[in-house]
Amino acid sequence: MTTILGNGCPKPALIEWSARKTIEYAVDYWDELAALPVSERIRRLSRARFEHRDAAARRGTEVHQLGERLATGETVDVPDALAGHVDAYVSFLDAWDVQPIELERVAVSYRHGYAGTFDLIAELRHPTVPGRRVVWLLDIKTTESGVYPETALQLAAYRHADYYVDAEGIERPMLPVERVGVVHVRGDGAELVPVVAGPLEHRIFLYVQQVAAFTGLDRDELIGDPITPPREAA
Repeated sequence: MTTILGNGCPKPALIEWSARKTIEYAVDYWDELAALPVSERIRRLSRARFEHRDAAARRGTEVHQLGERLATGETVDVPDALAGHVDAYVSFLDAWDVQPIELERVAVSYRHGYAGTFDLIAELRHPTVPGRRVVWLLDIKTTESGVYPETALQLAAYRHADYYVDAEGIERPMLPVERVGVVHVRGDGAELVPVVAGPLEHRIFLYVQQVAAFTGLDRDELIGDPITPPREAA
């Protein structure tokens, strides 16, 4: 799913983010960079955004893993660097009385040819009706910048998949859900963010899937060798 969205969905915010992270690195390490050969400066600057991205990805993976264990009631040891995120996630679980139904399961659509792993299907308290509970499909995000629109396409793809694979490895019909959203976990708190992920968003995801398939084509599949004009008969 991530590959499809990465190859098929424009991300203008990512371009701005990449430029900003490169500029921030240049300013923060100005004197150090000035002492290096030009080629090394270029190499450092070209890699700066990836270092930040990779560190954020590692943090996100760790929070996901700890969150999965916490959601099932397990006691975990939390690294100091992640204490704020984990505390925020625990507060979210308590505030909404989260009761997991399925955690980290592969969802697959044979009809449309895609698969991916959703984070959580769970029952939560209804936000306005006391005593009522709602089944949510939830994605856990730890990005600093919030929730991007393409998340709606990702969640729509999960929601409209044909099957999911349960803990025993058995394919079962995809569970119906009432609502879809993101748990945005930060070091200073966690928010439940509703997301629109209906049939229209699923259809747009399928368009993105086709663009991603085109992006993955080899040049030789589309572009032939130059041809020369025929010679006139003598």
